[in-house]
Amino acid sequence: MGAGHSHRLYRHGHSPVHALPPHTKLAAVLAFVVVVVSTPREAMWAFAAYAVLLAAVAYAARVPAAFLLKRLLIEVPFVAFAVLLPFVAEGDRVDVLGLSLSVSGLWGAWNVLAKGTLGVAASVLLAATTELRELLHGLQRLKLPPLLVQIASFMVRYGDVIADEMRRMRIARESRGFEARGIRHWGVLAKSAGALFIRSYERGERVHLAMVSRGYTGVMPVIDEVAASRAQWSYALALPCAALVVCLLGWTL
Repeated sequence: MGAGHSHRLYRHGHSPVHALPPHTKLAAVLAFVVVVVSTPREAMWAFAAYAVLLAAVAYAARVPAAFLLKRLLIEVPFVAFAVLLPFVAEGDRVDVLGLSLSVSGLWGAWNVLAKGTLGVAASVLLAATTELRELLHGLQRLKLPPLLVQIASFMVRYGDVIADEMRRMRIARESRGFEARGIRHWGVLAKSAGALFIRSYERGERVHLAMVSRGYTGVMPVIDEVAASRAQWSYALALPCAALVVCLLGWTL
């Protein structure tokens, strides 16, 4: 899949979490999220325990709290949705600080906020300790359909190329005195978007022809096969296993 492609979420490091094979971390995060979603919303202490587990992973990965909290801002739209639930949900009402709120809405808001935050935090930790190229190798190792992996690979590879093309087109427009100020200029922007689409489509055809001429048959060659030992699997699955114990306690207590 070519050379490594770093991203803003990745934080370079040499921690034990960074050293784990990518497919073990993917499996661990997926299992952790499934366990968190399966936890009853009434077991509030369980979600606090999950947060402690993620904090321990962040400490082992040497990911600062400020780095993690800043990346959690991506869930702001979900937080806004959760805040609205107590006001729009139906059912029994309760007065909180002079406001009439729905009981089921409050539980729903808590459920969305707690589980969503934990899921996003786990995903951020995964992205912070695993490069995009390694994530793609991990998905391939976990037997995800090869075509989906290839599509994701090309999206990662050529996303920046398309962004640079857009930037050059914007500079070209501004150098000619163009400045979008209202609806009258939407036609120019639409033509630019169309030209960008055509250029991207033509680039894709050229890339495909170049790949076919070099022997591409629909399957990307695996350059470096990454295997995981039992110890590495045990280390990676420690998080979801501990979370599973908390979940079972949440259902029984």
